[in-house]
Amino acid sequence: MTSATMTVPRERDRPSGSSTTGSAPPGFRRDIQGLRAVAVALVLLYHAGVPGLPGGYVGVDVFFVISGFLITGLIVREIERTGRLSLTRFYARRARRLLPATALVFVAVAAVTAAVLPVSQWRDVASDMVASALYVVNWRFADLSVDYLAADTATSPLQHFWSLAVEEQFYVVWPLLIVGLLWWARRRSGPLSRGRLALGLLVIAVPSLAWSVHLTSADPGRAYFVTTTRLWELTVGALLAVGLTRVGRLPLVVRTALGWAGIAAIAAAAALFDVSTPFPGLAALLPVLGAAAVIAAGTGDGRGRLAPLELAPMQDVGALSYSLYLWHWPVLIGAQAFWGTPGEPLRVPTALLAIGFSVVPAWLAYRVVEQPFHTSTLLAAPRRALAAGLVCILVGLVAAGALVLAADRRLATEQAAAQTLGQTHPGGRVLGLDEPPADWAPDDRSPTGYLPTPSLIGDDVGALAGEKCIGPVRAEDVELCDYGDPTGPTIAVVGDSKMHQWLDALQQIADRRGWHLVTMLQSACPFAHVTVVDREDAPNDACRRVNDVRIDAVLADDAIDHVLLSQASQVACASPDSCARQSRKVMRGALEDVLRDLTDAGRRPVVVADNRKPDTDMIACVASHEDDVSACEFRLAVEKRPTLIQAAERTGTPVADMQPWITPGNHGWPVIGGVTVYRQGSHITATYARSLTDVLEQQLVAAGLP
Repeated sequence: MTSATMTVPRERDRPSGSSTTGSAPPGFRRDIQGLRAVAVALVLLYHAGVPGLPGGYVGVDVFFVISGFLITGLIVREIERTGRLSLTRFYARRARRLLPATALVFVAVAAVTAAVLPVSQWRDVASDMVASALYVVNWRFADLSVDYLAADTATSPLQHFWSLAVEEQFYVVWPLLIVGLLWWARRRSGPLSRGRLALGLLVIAVPSLAWSVHLTSADPGRAYFVTTTRLWELTVGALLAVGLTRVGRLPLVVRTALGWAGIAAIAAAAALFDVSTPFPGLAALLPVLGAAAVIAAGTGDGRGRLAPLELAPMQDVGALSYSLYLWHWPVLIGAQAFWGTPGEPLRVPTALLAIGFSVVPAWLAYRVVEQPFHTSTLLAAPRRALAAGLVCILVGLVAAGALVLAADRRLATEQAAAQTLGQTHPGGRVLGLDEPPADWAPDDRSPTGYLPTPSLIGDDVGALAGEKCIGPVRAEDVELCDYGDPTGPTIAVVGDSKMHQWLDALQQIADRRGWHLVTMLQSACPFAHVTVVDREDAPNDACRRVNDVRIDAVLADDAIDHVLLSQASQVACASPDSCARQSRKVMRGALEDVLRDLTDAGRRPVVVADNRKPDTDMIACVASHEDDVSACEFRLAVEKRPTLIQAAERTGTPVADMQPWITPGNHGWPVIGGVTVYRQGSHITATYARSLTDVLEQQLVAAGLP
């Protein structure tokens, strides 16, 4: 292949970790180094919670464009020079460049996790580490984003690896596609032109952008993390690299205007976007095209480059950008463990101090690990570099394994301690069947040997005969479970996860009384013809569709004798198409309608009152204060009567209220009768729910159940 066949941009760049000292290589783009500084600064300040940058997360999108541009430039130059692309050399460069630094972070995260994070998080961090080492962690976080029962869990110290995983997956797909294009070009006896490369990129970009727009609307939590909604951002940079020569021919005034317009677009996105902005979707076009415009401005003779980006401080920060990105988040999580309140972000000054401190490990890692490995002559041979990369991946896997072993050892110690103490763990049974007095207090406010142990609190989730029996958020189909004597009275169990938490107790009651249980539970979905918001503040259309099915099914099934329902939602969207305004009145009216419809159909509904939410993350609190759980006590503030209770009173529907046995006297005790009370959010542990079986049975029978 000759240079006449493919005109390749002359601009060359070095990896983000290269030194800013000494003479720069020919063609080095100082403006891109400065753009890296802008991107990492936005991310760091956003994570610190600095006011005025609610959309600072777009710094990641700027990184995507830069990466696509630089990687494609390297590939194109190799094709021009040799007429082929060596996948071995390509992946060896990536391994030498990226993996040693990440291996060091994995070791540090494992050590810090064991030292300062609650034991309840160790296994989750280990799972995140395995997925991060294999560069698929973004898919793991996408799955967790739709798992309501995993909501409100502590943030992972490796959560920032999701964007690195997206980039690495692009580095796998794009070179393979180029090799395919090269093979196709040879079969046709023609050269691999820039036009064919651009066509290959468009094959990736156009479907990815379309899918990003769709999924951002349909499932925003998943859309944020998955690779398929982000590939187009990297291909924008890649397309710029392929067509750079033509862009460089633009008049200087146009290129200069592009550069400043690009910076303005990035700044506007950082200032105007926030967590409620549907993202990535079409909104991501603003920072992505802005970054592409800044890069385009510096093409050709280079006179369109933005001078502020080439200042020495910008060069220094840009050189450290990869290392800063790797280290700042684990340092922030460690600071949260030391000085933060569970479930609440760090105060901005504290977060900024943590960000400032992260410069120290970032600089040391850059000088001691990142640069030496990147410039090592020993690793210049591709096979050695790939072998070193494999070792780095194994380091992450071994660190994760060590964390799991430590968690298992800790769990064994906790269980042995509980057995040695000989506690019977009566849980809520110590409160008796009558409502506890307002001044009730446990004999030991900070017991030891309680169950579930800190290692298992988060996994102590309700189930029916071992089955989860609840549909995830935004599921389209009704999750149906059937249990008990089919000839006995049929009880339909409906609502959301606040009804689901009682499944273990209901199973025991069904065994005693010969009930036939039929469950139709959906996470974050109240049992009413109403629209509620999902976790991204968008209308939960899936919940509405599920309710159309399950409400009609219950009303039409004459075999159902009673209906048990509970929910957490207090408000509903005033409009089915928009949740900009939410109303208790709308929710109450919808609940009154469904309760009356159930009564008119002979289904005899019973409401199980929702229990109140603690003012802190109880899993993290108990795990952090396992030797003095009294630090996690709380008082319930005075609040309006729950919407569901108001609807029940207005329709004459019986109510089973378990709140007095969960927070006796409106005082929240983390451990009652040797059993930890709370798990995720306001949900109680399955163990504590089982301990209240007798009380729940008494309440339900009093409400009219057979």
